[in-house]
Amino acid sequence: MRQWLTLTPYTNNKRLIMPIQLYNTLHAKKEIFEPCNPNRVTMYVCGPTVYNYIHIGNARPAVVFDVLNRVLKLHYDNVIYARNITDIDDKIIAAAKDNGEDIGQLAQRFTDAYHADLKALYNEAPTLEPRATDNIDEMITMIQSLIERGYAYEAQGHVLFHIPSNGNYGQLSKRALDDMIAGARVEVAPYKKHPADFVMWKPSTDDTPGWDSPWGRGRPGWHIECSAMIRKHLGGTIDIHGGGQDLTFPHHENELAQGSCCADNEQYVRYWVHNGYITIDEEKMSKSIGNVRQVHALLKDHDGEVLRLALLSTHYRSPLSWSEDLLVQARNRLDAFYQALRTCEQEATNHNEIDTTVQAALEDDLNTPLAISALHDIVHALNKSTDTTEQARLKATLINSGYLLGLLQRDAKDYFQSESGSSVLSESAVNRLVEERIAAKKAKNYPLADTIRERLSAANIELEDTKDGTRWRYAN
Repeated sequence: MRQWLTLTPYTNNKRLIMPIQLYNTLHAKKEIFEPCNPNRVTMYVCGPTVYNYIHIGNARPAVVFDVLNRVLKLHYDNVIYARNITDIDDKIIAAAKDNGEDIGQLAQRFTDAYHADLKALYNEAPTLEPRATDNIDEMITMIQSLIERGYAYEAQGHVLFHIPSNGNYGQLSKRALDDMIAGARVEVAPYKKHPADFVMWKPSTDDTPGWDSPWGRGRPGWHIECSAMIRKHLGGTIDIHGGGQDLTFPHHENELAQGSCCADNEQYVRYWVHNGYITIDEEKMSKSIGNVRQVHALLKDHDGEVLRLALLSTHYRSPLSWSEDLLVQARNRLDAFYQALRTCEQEATNHNEIDTTVQAALEDDLNTPLAISALHDIVHALNKSTDTTEQARLKATLINSGYLLGLLQRDAKDYFQSESGSSVLSESAVNRLVEERIAAKKAKNYPLADTIRERLSAANIELEDTKDGTRWRYAN
């Protein structure tokens, strides 16, 4: 990280190009963001269940909401960003049993791996990272409140939320109750009053983790964990709740029911924000298909900043097709950005200027593709400029604007000298890139062809397109 680039210039420079707008899943439209309290903006994002390494689909919300956190901090002095760790769950219990490993040790091992993966993706740490096992008392208190209010009931050591008691259930996912039952994997249990009722507390056997409660020794259900941690650490009403689209139902729908029913006339979340799915080569990522891409494995072959740029290349609400072509394009783009920084000999001016197009794009529902396109425009202007003062300004603007996306914070020389960012390409690697460029041109994918040329240029490879094909050579 460049030492002169800190949060201080941004928090002292409250300037809105346009009002921040976010797509609110609850109302199914884009809305101007107005925090409940501008002096304490709150955001909660669902973190991982730590029983394995995270895959690239888990990484997408982590990166997307890291960008949102940066944009919010550009305008508000006090942003409280909480991202939880689910460290008690049936999947964790099963994985520990399969490994012959202590549950706590397994959860900590994969929590550490999660932190390492996000650091490699250049995410900043959240303000808070509550763990489920540290908040059991709050979960029990919330469950007791829901029972007292008539929204939940005890049955055979379980406590369940009674869906028909909440007339607003389904408002987030826009599903009717009958459709939910038909389209969901509803656990059939004789102790349920209604088939869709969901468990908030379940009994534990002697060989599984458990805590004492008014309903016997047991452990919490998944949904109550987030509701209770939000209430304890952020308050009864929060500004933003983020997560993947797959969490809208049932997880967030159940969270909303619990959070709004445990107190009178309470708005649980003001803005629900969800990112889209990731597919692998246009197929749904699935363990059964065998196409899951774990981040720690991808990092063995790809620079973390390349992965981050790839994740941000499509608007966060749109599906993202993860492929080798996407990674090649992201790598070529990043090479071109850093090459411009490396070529410019002027010292970046230490000031706060952020490109207005980049900022406006991110304030408009995190339009990262438009922001990245604006970075290209800055690079083009920087490469073209012959004025040293303008070069210094453009270089600083590129770095400052890149920060909002979590990009371009390394020294360019360090980027190109890193193992996965080496500018030295083998002959086979050059031939492969040349073939990819030819294929891109045949497919009329000219932006990809241009970025491949830029990457080759950054590695001091000169291309010559002739009637007999494309020739290349190492530049002197």
